[in-house]
Amino acid sequence: MSEKLAEAVRAALSAVKDPATGRDVVAAGMVGAISARDGLVQFGLAVPREQARAMEPLRAACEAAAAAVPGVIAATVVLTAHREVAAPQGPARATRPPPGPGGAQGQQVLMPEVRRIVAIASGKGGVGKSTTAVNLAVALAQQGLRVGLLDADIYGPSLPLMLGSSEKPLTTGQRVIPIEKWGLKAMSIGFLVDPETAMIWRGPMVMGALEQMMGQVEWGALDIMVIDMPPGTGDAQLTLSQRVALAGAVIVSTPQDVALIDARRGVQMFGKVNVPVLGLIENMSYFCCPACGHRSEIFGHGGARAEAARMGTEFLGELPLKLSIREMADAGTPIVTAAPDSHEAETYRRIAARIWEKVEAPAKAGPRIVME
Repeated sequence: MSEKLAEAVRAALSAVKDPATGRDVVAAGMVGAISARDGLVQFGLAVPREQARAMEPLRAACEAAAAAVPGVIAATVVLTAHREVAAPQGPARATRPPPGPGGAQGQQVLMPEVRRIVAIASGKGGVGKSTTAVNLAVALAQQGLRVGLLDADIYGPSLPLMLGSSEKPLTTGQRVIPIEKWGLKAMSIGFLVDPETAMIWRGPMVMGALEQMMGQVEWGALDIMVIDMPPGTGDAQLTLSQRVALAGAVIVSTPQDVALIDARRGVQMFGKVNVPVLGLIENMSYFCCPACGHRSEIFGHGGARAEAARMGTEFLGELPLKLSIREMADAGTPIVTAAPDSHEAETYRRIAARIWEKVEAPAKAGPRIVME
């Protein structure tokens, strides 16, 4: 079915002409491999790098032609360069992203109806970033705010499991309706594909999927959007920092040195794209025995607090490595909802309140880290 849909899209694209040459984009060899999964179509359009901005109308025409094919829920087309401009003479110089927070020059900033957008990030995987993002988002919703939650991890989406929802989003025209659960609006690639599907996509396809979830989802007016970032400091982080107006980033780490090294890289990355770091959270700060409640600092303790002090940013709080947090996350019931009177739920609510306080009053927020 996917192959037939891809062929139908390619046939539709043969009617789209490149105004510069008069040839259709398929015959001209401009259309790359077409990915069609569950009605989600994506492909690249190869154009000369120096003409990329002028080719935007052609990209939009290809996207519209693909979206009109029966069986296509939504289509995303990204421009890819097939020829490099001659390099300038003289020593190479590193380039910096445009001033922020958010919004690359010449590009429309996505999700303009969202008042504040906060990224929950980590330098490495396995530190509990997604669990933290979900509980913070639900805690913000419990404060009466209009909250969105975006899973930006295309390769390892976890929102469907953690929210306890496997339903497919509805569509209206070319707009996708986000899933509503626990008082917030949510979207993840995991809602659009089979849970066992491996997303074997190259960078441009991933960026296209991210832009689609930001720009083609009917988020509506929100007070705050929480973005669960993929681990690391790669393409997804750069795309998000340049395409949306990030109010700040929260770094999640565990106490041990190997995690703190990667957290440090995350802070540096956000500094380089002019996104303020709102603070650090130490997850798995200590282990609580489910039988007797004994506390063991198996990963060490206090590393994130010390790192925050060293970097001049705020330490937002610490969460234990506790069985109930994991069990409730796996069951699709965030602990702030399932056990609202627990110490952990109270900690999440306190951190969420502090994040909202900082993004609502940026002039009073903590020091802004800028890495030269």
